[in-house]
Amino acid sequence: MCGIAGFWATAAAPADTLAAQARAMGRALTHRGPDAHGEFVDAQAGIALAHTRLSILDLSPAGAQPMASASGRYQLVFNGEIYNHLDIRQLLAQQGAAPDWRGHSDTETLLAAIDAWGLKKALQASVGMFALALWDTQQRCLQLARDRIGEKPLYWGWQNGVLLFGSELKALRAHRAFAGQLNHHAVALMTRYKYVPAPHSIFLGVHKLPAGQVLSLRDPRPGASPNIEPYWTVIDAAQPAPDMSDGEAVEALDGLLSQSVAQQRVADVPLGALLSGGVDSSTVVALMQQQATQPVRSFTIGFNEPDYNEAEHAKAVAKHLGTQHTELYVTPDDARELIPNLPQWFDEPQGDYSSIPTYLVAKLARQQVTVALSGDGGDELFCGYQRYFDNMQRVSTHGKLPAPLRKLAARCLGAVPQQRAQRAARVLGAADTAELYDRFVAPRAAPVPGHAYARQAPQHLAAGPDLDPWLQMMLTDLQQYLPDQVLAKVDRASMAVSLETRAPMLDHRVVEFALGQPNHRKLRDGTSKWLLRQVLYKHVPPALIERPKQGFTVPIDQWLRGPLRDWAQDLLSAQSLAQAECFDVPQVRDTWARFVAGDDHPAQWLWNVLTVQQWLDAKR
Repeated sequence: MCGIAGFWATAAAPADTLAAQARAMGRALTHRGPDAHGEFVDAQAGIALAHTRLSILDLSPAGAQPMASASGRYQLVFNGEIYNHLDIRQLLAQQGAAPDWRGHSDTETLLAAIDAWGLKKALQASVGMFALALWDTQQRCLQLARDRIGEKPLYWGWQNGVLLFGSELKALRAHRAFAGQLNHHAVALMTRYKYVPAPHSIFLGVHKLPAGQVLSLRDPRPGASPNIEPYWTVIDAAQPAPDMSDGEAVEALDGLLSQSVAQQRVADVPLGALLSGGVDSSTVVALMQQQATQPVRSFTIGFNEPDYNEAEHAKAVAKHLGTQHTELYVTPDDARELIPNLPQWFDEPQGDYSSIPTYLVAKLARQQVTVALSGDGGDELFCGYQRYFDNMQRVSTHGKLPAPLRKLAARCLGAVPQQRAQRAARVLGAADTAELYDRFVAPRAAPVPGHAYARQAPQHLAAGPDLDPWLQMMLTDLQQYLPDQVLAKVDRASMAVSLETRAPMLDHRVVEFALGQPNHRKLRDGTSKWLLRQVLYKHVPPALIERPKQGFTVPIDQWLRGPLRDWAQDLLSAQSLAQAECFDVPQVRDTWARFVAGDDHPAQWLWNVLTVQQWLDAKR
């Protein structure tokens, strides 16, 4: 795994000046790639690329970046992995388009495919996770691209007349042109959703490139609008699968997941797995162990609070599979020590407090391995979240009431000051099932004056009158929640310790197959993930898996009232809130008082505000 960065400036500058600035951007990403670094400069065009390398495949100098294509036309900086790159090499050879290979890196393979087919076709032929910047020296065109699901991050934006881009905001902030003006709309979105959804970022003028899209820019004049278009979307991928029996579907999924795990196990460095003991990670580890010739190294995090602890379940699964298992228990003191580092790792406020155990399990794994496979994606593909079931009850009620009656009830309840009435009003006021789900997952108004009801842009939500509501919820999460919260959390936490994580369930072939399956293979007899469970039960007895879903989280309500209370009290003081000039101070203070008095409901909302407050404090 690596870090990429660069800029395109209109003002002429000496090559060494451009290289020094690119090097500074790259240094900000050293944690993503501590093994090597490099820069490319086209002084005449005013463009520079930077790369920091975490060596995974082809550890020799032949894998170094920035890398030129064999034709000399393209320069590439690449963060990620192309898992089927050997198949692409074979296809290029069959077509007579294979160059004289200099090494065996997937970066060189991708460049050869771009030389032969162009960027879009090369990306469509690739199976992997990545973010990249490609400079066409002939056409003077810069292209940025991101993988289909959004496993790897990429920011871009105009700042003081210079186009900046990079894996993390740290790289953009290292450029002298970076302005760093706070985006209050993004703050409002974050305090509602726990994350800043793409294409927004916490800074004005800086954007996240959405997953599965290519940005192309030929005009470097300040503020010029690039062309952004998708090469793959989850909506297009959700096509009904051919008719098959349950048994055929189980075997097909088993084969696809086994293929994905096999390709993602390829590395020239030590490899392991993150194991929670749930369905998703247990399936990945089971398939890894089936293919391995020695025990897989597995890692898990536990808590002393029984309601939050899955470590014992993970240990039981590991023992059954025969992995070499390592576990670490997290205490409030561990959390308190890590919290000051969160703004440094995440660049912009991230309200998912499971980032704390995610970082700790990544750090634990990095002591033994450089690459770790995870089970991310199973919930979004196989209808695993409890909120899907809860929201379907609201969909049923919502659909029974005529629209005029819903609007009238929403207005009446909206006039009642109690929070429960306010929440009911927002549900009844939803225009369709897509907006209903949006209001369900983020029920509280943001405490940012003028942006109280900020929401994700409708074009980034799965919608349509003929779309099955179960599928609609999963597609919405695949487009936004998964890349912008879950995968962003995993990427930053793992990259903070220079660990590469891979998610076999997010192989787009698995994604397309899963989305095409009918609901009765995802939900059966009140149980979610039916199809995925059948694959797992070939390797692990149901008794080790069948239990209420806990999720990878921490007892934040207990910690905020106990060991973290003084920290929270300081950040939520009237003085601190006023200094931030971001929030409705009375609203936040009232919510904190109710929480301290015993109301658990606003714990996540308060944590979101605390995250922003801490981030602003670190930024000053």
